[in-house]
Amino acid sequence: MSEKKKLTRTERKQIEAAIARANRTDKKEKSAQDSIPYQRMWPDGICRVTNTRYTKTIQYQDINYQLSQNEDKTAIFEAWCDFLNYFDSSVQFQLSFVNLSASQETFARSISIPPCGDEFDGIRAEYAGMLQNQLARGNNGLIKTKYLTFGVEADNLRAAKPRLERIETDLLNNFKRLGVVAAPLNGFERLHVMHDICGWTSRSRSAFRGTGWLPPG
Repeated sequence: MSEKKKLTRTERKQIEAAIARANRTDKKEKSAQDSIPYQRMWPDGICRVTNTRYTKTIQYQDINYQLSQNEDKTAIFEAWCDFLNYFDSSVQFQLSFVNLSASQETFARSISIPPCGDEFDGIRAEYAGMLQNQLARGNNGLIKTKYLTFGVEADNLRAAKPRLERIETDLLNNFKRLGVVAAPLNGFERLHVMHDICGWTSRSRSAFRGTGWLPPG
């Protein structure tokens, strides 16, 4: 039987160094903020994603398609096609559908309908009661929101801002023609959405206020 070859001192040092590198524990850990792909957020809601890409976000409500008449469904579908055809190759866009868990208190507050002191308060109270009954019967506790994020390539913020504002105005008008309620998000609101998606603690939410303005790290 052949004898096992002994390692030289140099070989032992090389193996020890390789084991030490594999067992290193001083690697820098990445935070949740490091995983968010943006460079800077401004108060008006413009976000610099890369050195040359800037985006804005619009939150929009749902449209009642299933309960519409057939001719209305056709009109809605054609209007939606026209809406999507607005985007050419120079405008990047993304639709986001976010379902977030909410506490019973938060969900109840989101569906409450306050009285307005007119003759329709009875209807408001009846409808609010119906929603509360549905909640009591075991609503899944999800708050569903929809967002449209659009972006352009530009050399700097000064060049991107007027283009984004023009596109935003066009999109809000297109939503209005669809009968959809929509509103742009400012910088704090966009950060708030990311905060909720990442599941950070409520204490960290206040850290977004008063920062001027606002790199991810």
